[in-house]
Amino acid sequence: MNILPVIYQDQRTVFKIADIAMLFPQEDSRYLSDRMRYFVKTDRLLNPRKGIYAKPNYNPLELGNILYTPSYISLEYVLQRSGVIFQYDTRITSVSYLSRELTIDDRLFSYRKIKQDIIMEGAGIFRDSYSVNMAMPERAFLDILYLNKDFYFDHLKPLDKQKIDKIIPAYKSISLQKRVHKLFYNAGYK
Repeated sequence: MNILPVIYQDQRTVFKIADIAMLFPQEDSRYLSDRMRYFVKTDRLLNPRKGIYAKPNYNPLELGNILYTPSYISLEYVLQRSGVIFQYDTRITSVSYLSRELTIDDRLFSYRKIKQDIIMEGAGIFRDSYSVNMAMPERAFLDILYLNKDFYFDHLKPLDKQKIDKIIPAYKSISLQKRVHKLFYNAGYK
């Protein structure tokens, strides 16, 4: 069985051993693990973390999702990309069931803990073509405001208030609703 070409043809760039086993259901899991170790040893695949394999030039956002599951890319990373905050931050920030920071290949991955039922609520989260779960800017805004009530936002204009109103019930927090209303009211939005 020619495993490596199948992995390289897959659109994903980061895999857990379970993902590889799904590509080859007829193969023994020990055989697949041995093959993955061989590919790492011969520099054809990377092993950024135990049980995780990646193609060279892998997508770090995919790795961010796979390190801790369930999780999704959110917070400062999304808000910076959407122009809501201006301060440059190189971290890939995510929301998950735990709080952790780790560095892999000179990239800092930062996870903030949030309630499990909030993580599992899919409103405002999309999955891109690389299977990366990412918050829309409105969801990232609510996540960060839920976790840090005094967070400063540079520019609220990129946010869609109607989307925020649809997502906010997932948090089941009246104080969050009040903070959102106050922020938009003070910014001149109604």
